[in-house]
Formats: sequence, C-alpha cells, structure tokens
Amino acid sequence: MASRIPPLLDPYLSPPPETSLVFLSGILGSTTNWLVFRYLYSLLSGPSKPTSQEDALDSPSVDGTNVVLVSFLRDYAFWKDGAGKLGIDLDVLTRKGKFVFVDGLNGLFQASQSHAPIRTPGGRVLSSPTLQHLRKGLEDAIAQVQHSASGQRTVLIVDQPDLLLAASGESISSQGLRETLLEIREKVHSSIVTLSVDEPLISSQTTSLEKDHAALAVSLAHDAYFVISLRMLDTGTARDVSGVLRITRGGGIGVISDSMDVVEERELLYFIAGDGGVRVFERGQ
Repeated sequence: MASRIPPLLDPYLSPPPETSLVFLSGILGSTTNWLVFRYLYSLLSGPSKPTSQEDALDSPSVDGTNVVLVSFLRDYAFWKDGAGKLGIDLDVLTRKGKFVFVDGLNGLFQASQSHAPIRTPGGRVLSSPTLQHLRKGLEDAIAQVQHSASGQRTVLIVDQPDLLLAASGESISSQGLRETLLEIREKVHSSIVTLSVDEPLISSQTTSLEKDHAALAVSLAHDAYFVISLRMLDTGTARDVSGVLRITRGGGIGVISDSMDVVEERELLYFIAGDGGVRVFERGQ
C-alpha cells in the first residue's frame, strides 16, 4: 500500500482553520494530485485534530470531517482509484454521506447536445460553464453532505478551477470566479484550491486569459492561510527526487485567530515512487 502521510507534511494536512483557504499550486510535471490525495486521507480517515484553541473547545460537538470535492480536470474514477490506494473507499464514504464528488469535467459543455441528464457514480455533475451554475451546484452539494453528516466540519476542495476560466471564454473573469469562491467558502468550515502556475500562464500576461489566470493565482495566494507550491528541481530531473515542495504563509494568515499555530515556512524535496507512495524529506537527507 502506498505511503499515507509523510511525517514532515503531517502538520499541514490537518483540517485547515475555520474560514481559511489553503492554496496548492503546481506546474506541468509537478502536479498537485498526490497532495490532494493525502488531504483526502487526512480529512476522511478518522476524527479531526483541533487546529486552534477555539476548535479544541468545540471538539466534543465536532465528529470528524466531511468533504466536497469538485474537479475540473479529473473524473471520479481517477479520484476513486488514487484514494483506494491509500485505503480510502470513496464509494462507501459517499453512501455514508461523508463525501460528495462534483464532476466539473465530463458534462460541462454537453448540455446543449443532449437533454438526458449526465450522471457520475460519485455524486453531482456541472453541466453549464457559468458562475451561477457553479454556485448552485456547489451549494447543493454542500447542503447534501451537511444534511447527511450533521455535526461535522465540511471542507471544500476545488481542483483546477483555471480550466473553467480558460474554457468559458470571456464570460467568466478572474474577479467573478474569485467572488463566487468567496461566497461558497462562507458555507463551509474551510477550503483547499489547486491551480496551475506554469510560467507561461503567469509571467507573460499578453492575452486576456493569461492576465485573468495570473490575477486568479495572485488573489488566491493573497486570500490563503498558507500556500504549498510544487515545482521541478532547478537542476533538472533526478532519479530519487521528483520535485520541490515549498510551504509559505499566505496573505490571509492575518485574518486567522491569533491562537493558531504560526505556519512554519520551509522547502522540502519529494519523491513519488512507481506504486504511488510518496517520500518527503529535507535537503541532504
């Protein structure tokens, strides 16, 4: 079975503080998939650990965490397979009401081609590339999981909303998408968002899409409690190192209660084995 939680990452994979955002950024060749799987394991595998003195006082009434995952690049089969390698059965968790998957990939542009509803075994499907439909779809999914698993924290994971930004043409702006995410975040305990930050998408900014993408990335970093960035080695590839993981405080750390532990900024290396197991270590180890 694949490695579950690398010890050096354990402090960062607990349920984020209330109202907070965790921003996961990746690039081509250093995607955030494996990190999201570890978050799913940490959030869904057992009772949540308090993230603040306030949460600790409230812990008798909080029995674990449920998750709403919306993914714009990967279908339910992908997440089910990867989570299964860590010992998490998403089918079972869906039936228990602890997990809802929102498919933002397969049905986004098919509504005009067929009147038949598109279904996914994991939950709900977004069928229109509009902010109104995104808001309604996620609000319904959140209400569903909160009704089924009352008394639990709800964590929202939004995987690659930049696809929605790119595929919708000029009908969705970075500001509109950010405001929609802010509205949805108010309905959950905390949120995790992944985004691509490849240099051509961030530094060029010659087209409206590049400007919108860069603006969304900057705004998420500004809102975040902390940021985990993945990138390739500066020296190229290595047989025993897959990439670099950097943890930094986000601009939103100041709005979190002073009772929270201060986020330790650090840079680590990680290696993804052929079986999906992950090792995270410091330089020189």
